[in-house]
Amino acid sequence: MDYTATRDRVEDYFDRSATKVWERLTSDAPVSGVRATVRAGRDQMRGLMLAQLPEDLTGLRILDAGCGPGMATIELARRGATVVGADISPALIEIAQKRLPTDLAEQVTWHAGDMLDPALGTFDHVFAMDSMIYYGSEDIARHLSDLSARVRGKIVFTLPPRTPLLMAMFRVGKLFPRADRSPQMVPQNVSDVCRAMRKAGELCHVSQVGRVKSGFYISTAMVCEGAA
Repeated sequence: MDYTATRDRVEDYFDRSATKVWERLTSDAPVSGVRATVRAGRDQMRGLMLAQLPEDLTGLRILDAGCGPGMATIELARRGATVVGADISPALIEIAQKRLPTDLAEQVTWHAGDMLDPALGTFDHVFAMDSMIYYGSEDIARHLSDLSARVRGKIVFTLPPRTPLLMAMFRVGKLFPRADRSPQMVPQNVSDVCRAMRKAGELCHVSQVGRVKSGFYISTAMVCEGAA
């Protein structure tokens, strides 16, 4: 599926099928054992990604690309940043707005729409946790190329690694009728993404900074540098 079709499928999933699940998963409400491991993994990954950015973000403009219910948005604003929280799902943006502490409200702008929208402007850094995981390597390369032209510092993002477990889940998921599937992660080799970026003429440097494995949550933290 191309970028637009996949993006629209992600919007449909989070707005109509999984809003309540994600609202609960990203809160302190009790969840099942499997979801508890996913919650723990996401918390660990968020911390790992935030550690790639300065502790003091005062005066900097940050894009939280695919912000979901806004957990990273809040942390970035607490560090002093002016944050644009962008997500394709209006339902998740609504949850994020409700959760934002009132003392941070003036630092955050919300965008319910495409996280790559050029109208969002330029940024000092981009934080994109699990928002590129549904796309193939060529689409990811285009994402990074589009963003890097508008980012002065780092793009911190995640990719699902090509582990045996994730590849097995990917293959099984493709057996289900498309209408019955949630948006599916596409396991990636970092080398494939870098190759696609070189093919697209993008020269920024991509490096792996860590991996988190917690139950069914498996994700790799990446940094793209060398932006304009």
